[in-house]
Amino acid sequence: MPAGETYVYTPPQPYPYAPPPPPRPLRRWWQHPALIITLLVIFPPAGIALVWTSLWKKSQKIVATVLSALWFLLPFLTADPPKDDAKADRPAAGASPSPTPTPTPTPTPTPSETEEVPVMPSLVGGAYASAEPIVTANLGRAYAAYKDVDLPAEYGTWLVCFQRPDAGAPVTSAVPVVYLTEPGVPCPASPNTVLHKPTPKPTPPPSPKPRPTTQPPTAAPEPEPEPEPEPTQEAAEEDVYYRNCTAVRAAGAAPIHRGDPGYARHLDRDGDGVGCEN
Repeated sequence: MPAGETYVYTPPQPYPYAPPPPPRPLRRWWQHPALIITLLVIFPPAGIALVWTSLWKKSQKIVATVLSALWFLLPFLTADPPKDDAKADRPAAGASPSPTPTPTPTPTPTPSETEEVPVMPSLVGGAYASAEPIVTANLGRAYAAYKDVDLPAEYGTWLVCFQRPDAGAPVTSAVPVVYLTEPGVPCPASPNTVLHKPTPKPTPPPSPKPRPTTQPPTAAPEPEPEPEPEPTQEAAEEDVYYRNCTAVRAAGAAPIHRGDPGYARHLDRDGDGVGCEN
């Protein structure tokens, strides 16, 4: 130490003051590592959401998020791509296939187009012999146009006055029925008309009153009873009665139409004028 200088003792500097670390935040139940790792494996979207709410370090969160996302996308990345049938059927580039004509589909005709529905021809004015094939083929019947005239055993030459159904209607819609009249006899205005109207009986003149005489009156002879009139064909037809359709079919009169002998309302349930259709 040189002469004339004063030595001053400087004490050593103390250690710098370090503040205490902040308290560690409390961990919630959804921030438990076991729960987060389980969800990252089972359900990655929920596990990734909990990772970023946990107390992990940022680097750990990034690594867990990446691994869980890869685990979630792995089944979609390893799935086989769909095969393109058009590419599989496409011929090689070197070969030049000849164009194959595309067959034009032929429309399949429906049964209604292939099968023609028979229609009723016009039979009025012609002989029954020409109408008989279509009437008998469809289980039809022929009647006399006049209700008091019976059809003979052979009536092929009789003329057709009326027909049902009308001309042009499908034959399958109704059973054909024709009304005939004898050649030379005009057709009536409507079927089931009476041709021979009964002649009214003449009224007998009143008997003269007897003059009074002195002689005792003699008993007048009893008048002879008038003979009962014979039943006409009209009355006989009106007496025809069928109890039910079984009796109509047994008599060979089915189907029975309004105005035919024996027609009654109890035989025509639907009221269309034709009874015992089935």
